[in-house]
Amino acid sequence: MGFVFSKPMNDSLKAQQEFMLMNSRLQLERQLLMQNQMRERQTAMQIAWTREFLKYFGTFFGLAAVGLTAGAIKKKNPGVLLPIVPLSFIFAYQYDMGYGTLLQRIKGEAENILDTQSTLLELPKGPLTYEDLEKIRRSQSKFFIEK
Repeated sequence: MGFVFSKPMNDSLKAQQEFMLMNSRLQLERQLLMQNQMRERQTAMQIAWTREFLKYFGTFFGLAAVGLTAGAIKKKNPGVLLPIVPLSFIFAYQYDMGYGTLLQRIKGEAENILDTQSTLLELPKGPLTYEDLEKIRRSQSKFFIEK
């Protein structure tokens, strides 16, 4: 008699477990997609910011180069052109970041570090554990004093 009731209950329990597994998987997939979308949007904003900055810095660099060149010619002193050297490095970096291949090179180096030098990524004192967090929480808590 108990078998008559237990089989439908087992089937119901199994179906519920499968539903919960499917639901948690779907939730995880959505979370991963959302995190990836946020990362892509943040990267796009960074590239757009770099390109916008490059417009202003490029204008400044051009005016500075013309002004410094005119000053060097007028004073007959090539040392006046010296500030163009660091400014050109900054300009080249910003251009490479906004329109060049800097991001691909950074991505390649990051992949290389992940593949060959993963020990550099380890946290000091190892990864955080629940016990570590509880210990810190208890030491900073002003509400509960545990003896």
